[in-house]
Amino acid sequence: MMPQATNTTTGISQFIVALTTALYIVSFVIGVERQRAALRETTSAYTEAFAKAADSYLNYETIKYFGGERHVRSLFDRSLTVGEAKGTLFYNIRSVTGLIQALCLTFGLGAIVVAAARAVAGGSMTLGDFVLVNAYMLQLIRPLGNLSFAYRETKMGLTYVEQMLVLLDERSEIVEAPAAYALPAGPGEIVFADVSFAYDERRPVLDRVSFRVPPGRTLAVVGASGAGKSTLSRLLFRFYDLAGGQIAIDGAALPDVTLTSLRAAIAVVPQDTALFNDTLAYNIAIGAPQRSRAEIEDAARLAEIHNFIATLPDGYDTVVGERGLKLSGGEKQRVAIARAVLKQPRIFIFDEATSALDSHTERAIQRNLEAVSRGTTTLIIAHRLSTVVHADEILVLDGGRVAERGRHEALLAEGGLYAAMWRRQQRGHPADEDVQGDVEGKDASYA
Repeated sequence: MMPQATNTTTGISQFIVALTTALYIVSFVIGVERQRAALRETTSAYTEAFAKAADSYLNYETIKYFGGERHVRSLFDRSLTVGEAKGTLFYNIRSVTGLIQALCLTFGLGAIVVAAARAVAGGSMTLGDFVLVNAYMLQLIRPLGNLSFAYRETKMGLTYVEQMLVLLDERSEIVEAPAAYALPAGPGEIVFADVSFAYDERRPVLDRVSFRVPPGRTLAVVGASGAGKSTLSRLLFRFYDLAGGQIAIDGAALPDVTLTSLRAAIAVVPQDTALFNDTLAYNIAIGAPQRSRAEIEDAARLAEIHNFIATLPDGYDTVVGERGLKLSGGEKQRVAIARAVLKQPRIFIFDEATSALDSHTERAIQRNLEAVSRGTTTLIIAHRLSTVVHADEILVLDGGRVAERGRHEALLAEGGLYAAMWRRQQRGHPADEDVQGDVEGKDASYA
């Protein structure tokens, strides 16, 4: 009977050990997976909160203008509250998982002790066997604890890593062709052939727009807000792919050339100039960092900002602040003009390049730009018609299509959209009459 009782006790012990191990592993696997889900939600909530904070810092002036501090603070607090709730859930799950694991081991060890004690009492096990069984069980607990720790930490680490991998897996919508080549040297001819484009398929922006800018000539694009003027410059930089048609520079279609060579050939003065929190010299030379200080200063003179910089205590080493907050709108625009001039590109794009300047400074810069861009293909995107009167050709966009085209005088004579825009602006801005007089006297220059 003794061997049979021993075998029974051994079988019960093995069953208890197997059951304890299985319950322990199942509990920490399920618990860790639930912790991962809660950790993802926690991270997402805090990411949203920090994004709101960063957005508020960047737009602090708007918040101040409209007294929105309390509203923005409440949004930030709400996001933090969600993050705290998710974080609390994560730690609650972690605590409950640890409690269940401890209970599994405790009940397993207790069951083994009871079974072994009964066996000792029945004479089927010696006291030494009792101690040995408990020692084996205690030796099993430590590896299970280490396994649980390693599994949990690995899973938590992977949760953080997977967010990084998601970011690294982001693919640009604009992809270079495998056989893309550098944009060949050329004079800078631009050709738009039946170009169609839409940011949203439900709302077309450009509809079969076609035009050609001969090398060294100036094309101006005007039209009402939302007509698609600035979209032309974005497409020329290939920030987006076309819905239809083709754009070519010096005979090379944009999808066939490398993005680096394409963008190196173009300099743009955008509507909204964003500056780095660095020195004026750094911001001017951002597109051509190899230029000397003398060349930077020459570009600043052409942009009519050198004299202003010379009055600053630190001169060209003046730090402009986040997004150039220490400069006025006109000063930032002149920095943008200087950096475009310094780049010495094949193609200039002026997108409302002088909209933030006073009339006197604007005309001085117009004369300088005329000199520096002479012989360089130039695309001017403008709302103020007085800045484009000397363009070699003017396109009038209306509803994403080319409604009119021609020189300033010819378009005025047609009495169409351009002439109506000109009359409205003359009534609204009497100072532009001086420009009209300059046009008639052939003394004005374009921007």
